[in-house]
Amino acid sequence: MSRREGRGGLDRELERLDGAPYGRYKGLVGPWQLPGGWTVELVRAQADPFAPPARVAVRVPGERAAFPRDLWDSPVRRRALAGYVVRRAAREAAPERALRVDAGGQEVLDRSSCVVDAADGSVTLRLGVALPGQGRRIEGRAARRLLCDVLPRLAERALCHRASDADAAREFVATVEDSAALRAALPGLGLVAFVADGALLPRRTGADDRPADGADGVPFTAPDALRVTVRLPHAGPVTGTGIPEGVTLIVGGGFHGKSTLLRALETGVRDHEPGDGRERVASRADTVKIRAEDGRSVTRVDVHAFVDRLPQGSDTRDFSTPNASGSTSQAASLCEAVEAGARVLLIDEDTAATNLMIRDARMRALVSREHEPLTPLVDTVRSLHRDHGVSTVLVMGGSGDYLEVADRVLMMDAYRLSDVTERARQVAAVPEGRRAEAESFPGVVHRRPDPASLDATARGRPRVRARGRDLLVLGEHEVDVRAVEQLADAQQVVGVGLAIDLLVRRGHLDGRRSLAEALDLLDLDLAGPEGVAALLAVRDEDFAVPRRFEIAAAVNRVRGLRVSR
Repeated sequence: MSRREGRGGLDRELERLDGAPYGRYKGLVGPWQLPGGWTVELVRAQADPFAPPARVAVRVPGERAAFPRDLWDSPVRRRALAGYVVRRAAREAAPERALRVDAGGQEVLDRSSCVVDAADGSVTLRLGVALPGQGRRIEGRAARRLLCDVLPRLAERALCHRASDADAAREFVATVEDSAALRAALPGLGLVAFVADGALLPRRTGADDRPADGADGVPFTAPDALRVTVRLPHAGPVTGTGIPEGVTLIVGGGFHGKSTLLRALETGVRDHEPGDGRERVASRADTVKIRAEDGRSVTRVDVHAFVDRLPQGSDTRDFSTPNASGSTSQAASLCEAVEAGARVLLIDEDTAATNLMIRDARMRALVSREHEPLTPLVDTVRSLHRDHGVSTVLVMGGSGDYLEVADRVLMMDAYRLSDVTERARQVAAVPEGRRAEAESFPGVVHRRPDPASLDATARGRPRVRARGRDLLVLGEHEVDVRAVEQLADAQQVVGVGLAIDLLVRRGHLDGRRSLAEALDLLDLDLAGPEGVAALLAVRDEDFAVPRRFEIAAAVNRVRGLRVSR
């Protein structure tokens, strides 16, 4: 038996290291076999007691984990089971301040912190462990307790079926599988989104994503005109509001739930845990939220559909700036999203550039077309759908111009939805003298990023990390992603950075492929047998797997990005 086999081996090593210099923990890097088939692996040791925690992986073999095969026999079920398990692990680890388990929030994402193996149902938990030290000396006995007693006990209670709540595990997996099936069904039904009757959309606060309670918790109910029934694998027939493809306007007074509904659609690209209130709110997977973003960089984007004849003579068919205005940033973000494959756009007037959204008849009379380079979205939004298959859902409370171009108009009144399309058409029939300034949206120009401009190394070493949900550190770059609103959390920001690094490492971005083509290859990597392991190969960190749209958004915000067209 080698020193890495048996509990005694790790026990003895930690006892032997008691009082040794802290850096000697590095000698323990690698897997250690413990009784019962557990494997504890020190993936990365701490440099000193004040450095970020060590990275440790605990693996329970399939026969010991013993979760029924029907809970992990598909990619969706494995993601769901891992989401259930990691939440149990986080609760078990909570009393131990030295342990850090990334369980995420309300969304159920593929996370590096917990993976269920497709071959045998084995469960691997990755977590941070602050290795004990006194000053710069190893506390061997405390380390032995953590690694040899606490972690196996946590694994027994959280990673094994016999210690779990079997009904809760099955409900968790069924909820996620229903949500994924609902999302997959939307294109075939001609819908961009679905909100089930009884869904609870309001959140407790802006900083608390749990469902609202008390008087604020108003269950959602479908208006008759949009009522749709969808059959799901576990829940069976589910009735709710189906939002069709095309141009949809959400109107209503202030504080009546317009933005809350849009936010639910924004997060509907992800599955949610049971009890969230949005478990059966689904948006198409290719849905992207667009907003204005003063100060962002833009690199060689064709924005001439919205911006023309800039006073300084910039070519808006090949537009670059280190400091975009609200209107040019929103125009660029819309074009970039379509370039990456978005087929549904969500826009809230509260975070949009007014002058890119509307230009009424009076303003047109005062400022002639010859002196106004902007073409408002209201004049091209129908062409986006008609000519390019891109639907749009807009929250609008201050402009009636969109009533003329909307396929349907929905009103939120005290968090209750009604279809007011016919009434809106009557209002829009009254002429106001407004004329459209464009007939169509011309499409997007695909760009080929230079992989050298996306280098993820700093001083010769890989560097990918997040500073909260707002900033991605990628090599020497600091990428502001605060306006990329569909990023779920800081761990998904890390996932974006690792994905960009993987795009370069694997040659998907080679200077010849377009960004969209490279993202297609990455999607195949992440959906294939490797899954999370593809990004773990870049660096073993806590991360959540991102969508292609958030990856593209980060690439487009790298200052110093170089592209050819």
